[in-house]
Amino acid sequence: MNIKGAEGLSTEDIRKEIRHGATLVSYTYVISVVFMSFKRSSAVYLVSAGQSPVVFGLPYVALSCLLGWWGIPWGLIWTIQSLACNFSGGEDVTDEWMSATGSRRKWNENVSWQKVS
Repeated sequence: MNIKGAEGLSTEDIRKEIRHGATLVSYTYVISVVFMSFKRSSAVYLVSAGQSPVVFGLPYVALSCLLGWWGIPWGLIWTIQSLACNFSGGEDVTDEWMSATGSRRKWNENVSWQKVS
């Protein structure tokens, strides 16, 4: 899986980032041409602790605003859904990635996320 913002990091390095509060986020965007609308997901982004995930979604907000709402009827519906998703920080796919790489997260109130063997 290609993760933007994690170029040059190993799987274990990404796990460390996640344990320190980072998340893996995907954004949605919509492109429409009259009666055809396409709803797609972006690449996955590594959002470090302290960074706003909304900032990474802004290009997809712009793309959907320009090209998404033209399709009848799904273009407008999906564009609104896409904007809501992206303005709320995108879709957190950290658990799916951790599962795919053979890890699990467990919440500990004193520490953020930690790896459970």
